[in-house]
Amino acid sequence: MISRLANISLPLKLLAASMASLLDSVTVTRVFSLPFSASISSAPAVPSVSGPRISSVRFLDFRGLKASRSLVAQSASLVANRRSRLARGGRIFCEAQDTTAAVEVPNLSDSEWQTKVLESDVPVLVEFWAPWCGPCRMIHPIVDQLAKEFAGKFKFYKINTDESPNTANRYGIRSVPTVIIFKDGEKKDSIIGAVPRETLEKTIERFLVE
Repeated sequence: MISRLANISLPLKLLAASMASLLDSVTVTRVFSLPFSASISSAPAVPSVSGPRISSVRFLDFRGLKASRSLVAQSASLVANRRSRLARGGRIFCEAQDTTAAVEVPNLSDSEWQTKVLESDVPVLVEFWAPWCGPCRMIHPIVDQLAKEFAGKFKFYKINTDESPNTANRYGIRSVPTVIIFKDGEKKDSIIGAVPRETLEKTIERFLVE
């Protein structure tokens, strides 16, 4: 009897060992069959029946969230750069003229008028202006550019009517900006208002050929 029981228990032990080995191989295979590259993908989580596998899936979702935030940050950076380029390329503020190549025309006082303008050996253009005058700021850069273009042929000055009212009253200045051309100590022409560059340029050239 004992011999028969021993003969039966031996196959049972072998069968149990085989089943245990088979279960272990299946568990290991399924655990390592999940591709770890899924941590950066948006694919649905793979269902799992073991505790460690559930914890791993949550960790993968968290990493996916970090990747999404990084993508949003990159997109925001691209939008900001694009807006910056648009802001640089399409200015919305007032920019009347490019004055990088211009010269700054000096301001005269009442005491300098006689020597600088009336006794000049070349024609003189004088711009009468005031600090509170908006159109004056539009014509300032034009006069500065013309001063560079006609350097040596024409002299250019500006006079603040608030600081030098005597000269302004002497020539009947009632509105600004007013540009007056002088030649040989005499008033030759006057232009009132913020006129285009071409208007001033043609007036200057006319007195150069006379």
